[in-house]
Parts: sequence; structure tokens; C-alpha cells
Amino acid sequence: MSNKLHVKTGDTVVVLSGTEKGKKGKILAVSPKEGKVIIEKVNLVSKHVKPRKMGDQGGIVEAEGAMYACKVQVVCPRCKKPTRVAHRILEDGTKERICKKCGEAL
Repeated sequence: MSNKLHVKTGDTVVVLSGTEKGKKGKILAVSPKEGKVIIEKVNLVSKHVKPRKMGDQGGIVEAEGAMYACKVQVVCPRCKKPTRVAHRILEDGTKERICKKCGEAL
């Protein structure tokens, strides 16, 4: 399995499949080793938290769960459509991520 992902932290993505299909959100964390991402306000799970110190509040907390990166696609900031990521090599030799549909830099 490849450890390289098509998404980065801070990208706006849309979910392609599963119970959260169609939801948009910003990527909070990326785990290339597992091939998973954590998206803001998507795939919420109930987490039982135990009070750690005296006076701490315990209970059930809603938290974002990890999701496979292959289930999400980057949303272009210019054309607002889900798109694949392409690369353009600039004059100084650096690579830039671009939208496959409109050519705008991501």
C-alpha cells in the first residue's frame, strides 16, 4: 500500500461514499500510514470520556472519527466542484497542485 495521499491538511473535501455521502468539510488531520483522514464535523462518533483529575467532567463526547482517504475528493476553491488533483511544474522546478477541471492552483 502506498503511503502517499492526494489530500493535505487544510483541504476542503467532499465525501463520495458511505453514510456521510455528500458532506463537505475541512481536513483536520492526515494519517498516510493508515491511509485515513479526519474531517471537520463529518463522521461524528460518541466517545466515552472518564474524568482524569478531581473536578473534571466525564461523560459522552462527540468527536470526529477517521475515514479512508479514498472516500473523499478535493473541492476546487474556484469552480466549487469535486475534482482530481493534477500537478504543474513551475519555471523554478517546484511542483504545484492544480484542479483538473479549471486549472486553478489548489
